[in-house]
Amino acid sequence: MKKFDKERVLLAVAGPAIALVAAIALTSIVLLASGRSPFEPYSLMLEQATFSDVQVLIINQASMYYIAALAVALGFRMNLFNIGVDGQYRLGAVMTAVVGAHIALPSFLQIPLLMLVAMLTGAFWAGIAGVLKVTRGVSEVVATIMLNAIATSLIGYLMLSDNFGVQVGNNNTTGIMKESGWIPGINLGADVGEIYGLVFLAVVLGILYWIVLNRTRFGFDLRASGASESAAAASGVDAKRMVLIAMLISGAVSGLAGLPLLLGDVHTYSLSFPAGLGFTAIGIALLGRNHPGGIALAALLWAFLDKASPALDYATPVAYEKEIATIMQGLIVFAVVISYEAVRVWGLRRQQKRVGAELAAAAAHNNSEKKEVAAR
Repeated sequence: MKKFDKERVLLAVAGPAIALVAAIALTSIVLLASGRSPFEPYSLMLEQATFSDVQVLIINQASMYYIAALAVALGFRMNLFNIGVDGQYRLGAVMTAVVGAHIALPSFLQIPLLMLVAMLTGAFWAGIAGVLKVTRGVSEVVATIMLNAIATSLIGYLMLSDNFGVQVGNNNTTGIMKESGWIPGINLGADVGEIYGLVFLAVVLGILYWIVLNRTRFGFDLRASGASESAAAASGVDAKRMVLIAMLISGAVSGLAGLPLLLGDVHTYSLSFPAGLGFTAIGIALLGRNHPGGIALAALLWAFLDKASPALDYATPVAYEKEIATIMQGLIVFAVVISYEAVRVWGLRRQQKRVGAELAAAAAHNNSEKKEVAAR
């Protein structure tokens, strides 16, 4: 049993490790092909990450990545590909911003209200894809992609000046939210910055994710339905119901992804609010193997590449384009798919050999016993 556990840990670590090594190697080849140093960009980014203000930016960005990646991972554990996290998160953020700008309650009521609005909005938007899948058999991939486009248009409509839009200079916003909905962070000084208060929400969500999936009957039913709908149905689990619930929960978590920034910093939704977070979360969830600890490390790595890469533009005497970090992120996703499949095949072969050896040993033992009985 102890040996099996070691092999399981090895298989879990091998995939991300191979993907990272392959991505670094391929990125270095790209740098060499362009006549640049294959090592200096990494040292420049690591040096940039030693500054306290950059570390704060990395932590803040990682908290948003982490929440969004948990939403993606929830779908993956159910064998669902929720590509609509980006639309769910942005629509949740804009609805939260609108409610926060027009309703003023005491903080102990305002903050839970805003979080509830974000979760309900995300769950509703993801639930549309869930209902289409269980009632009409529509692929959640197609449905969520279409819903992303619809969400973008809906957000544009809501931000018209005739609706909830407020023009601030050249930027279109939803107006500043009431201060009772602001969540203070951890102020580390004027030169360092402030860690979002909702960073702790990401930690709590990660713990809940692990407990629910690994220590509850609901989590077992969800994983069983994702592994085999027919087997789950044979054990009394309604697979369609689990699909819908999984999409609703995934959407609810998606709706929370923008709140660290919205409630902790900008306090309004505007044209400059980050997009593409949901697509980044897919790569992070894959790299983290849908495990809360692995996702945390992957989120920090992605945030590091985002926030440390600007140092490449200012490098002297040779400047490096910060798009190198984007290339590396893309290569990581590409390498993840290949490395995980290679590790899976290798692990399957190891398991087959071990089972074969155990069966051969058992057969040899039985033959020896038969010979002893015959000799008597």
